Amino acid sequence: MRAVLLDLFGGRVGGGGAGYRRAGFTVVSVDIEDCPDSPADVTIKGDVFAELPWILNVFRPVAVHASPPCQGRGALANGTMPSLRDRHPDLIPATRAALRATGLPYVIENVQQSGVRPDVVLCGEMFGLGVIQHRNFELGRWSIQQGPTHVRHRGRVRGWRHGVWSDGPYVAAYGNGGGKATVDEMRRAKRIDWSRDRQGLCDALPPDYTRWIGDRLLSHLSGHG
Repeated sequence: MRAVLLDLFGGRVGGGGAGYRRAGFTVVSVDIEDCPDSPADVTIKGDVFAELPWILNVFRPVAVHASPPCQGRGALANGTMPSLRDRHPDLIPATRAALRATGLPYVIENVQQSGVRPDVVLCGEMFGLGVIQHRNFELGRWSIQQGPTHVRHRGRVRGWRHGVWSDGPYVAAYGNGGGKATVDEMRRAKRIDWSRDRQGLCDALPPDYTRWIGDRLLSHLSGHG
C-alpha cells in the first residue's frame, strides 16, 4: 500500500504532486481553486487551513508538502510590479505553523526571495530542463544530508529584458509577450505533458523536483535515509 502525502496549495496543474506520485506516494491535493488537470489521486477544493484538520483525520498522511502562493514574493513583486506584495498576502508563516502542528515530516517550497529556508535548492538545469526556476525547499522533522550540486547554467533565458533580446536554452515560463514561453514550450521545458492550462503551467513546479525530494523522503520514512 502506497503511503499518503498531502500536497497543499497543489495548483491547477499539480506539477509538484505529479513528482511525488512518481516517487511512489498516493497524493491528496488541496487547493482553493478547481484543479481539473491535477494528476493527484484525490483532489479537494477548499481553504487549506480550514480543511486540514479533517483531511489529516480521514487520509492519515505520512508527510505533507506545501507550496503557498508566491506572487507577492517573486521577481516581479521585487522588481517592476511591487503592488503584487499588497495584493497577495504572505501565507508562509501560517503554513509553517500549521505543518509543524501536524507533527509530520514536511516540505515547504517557494521562490528564493520568499523567506522559505533553503535546506535544499533545486534548479531546472540540475535535471536538464528548459527552465531555470530556482526553488527553495524547507524540510521539517527530517533532513537531506547532501543536496545536488548546482551546475553551471548553459546560457541565458530567452526573451527581451530592458530592451535587449537574449537567446538561450531556457524559456521564461511566466507572463505574456516579450518572448515568453508558449504553452507547448512550457510543456516541454517542465516535462508536463498532461495540461494546456497556460497559467497553471506558469505556476507549476516541475515534477522532476518533487520526484527527487520524494525519493529521499520515502527513504527517510522507511528508515534508510
